[in-house]
Amino acid sequence: MRTYSPRADEIERDWYVVDAEGLTLGRMSTEVARVLRGKHKAMYTPHMDTGDHVIIINADKVVLTNNKAEAKQVYRHTGYPGGIRSTTYATLLAEKPAEAVRRTVRGMLPKNRLGRQMLKKLKVYAGPTHPHSAQQPQPLAIEHARARA
Repeated sequence: MRTYSPRADEIERDWYVVDAEGLTLGRMSTEVARVLRGKHKAMYTPHMDTGDHVIIINADKVVLTNNKAEAKQVYRHTGYPGGIRSTTYATLLAEKPAEAVRRTVRGMLPKNRLGRQMLKKLKVYAGPTHPHSAQQPQPLAIEHARARA
């Protein structure tokens, strides 16, 4: 028996929308990364991009548990010697909530050209509207990721 490997023309990409309101950032990001990689499909292959497109709305209403919003640091580098800059997740969520969610999902994808290709299928919006209604996205159920009240 031969191992099945999907061809590029056999891959069908669906569109999913995730409402991030009240969801825990890390738990939501793991599910989104799983869909972007294509691990939810039977034809998943580690060396190919078999994943689907994901739209995240209401990124400004995502939740971090305990004291992580003030304690966790987000790092970036300017490219110059000694140019490392850091900020807290609370500051980043207040200024650029879409970037905070995108960075979290990016950290859960492969660190190579395949991961960069997968990240292009992620669209993050701070508000409740998105311009991808023509693709008819279906809701992605992430019920177990709801934050505890």
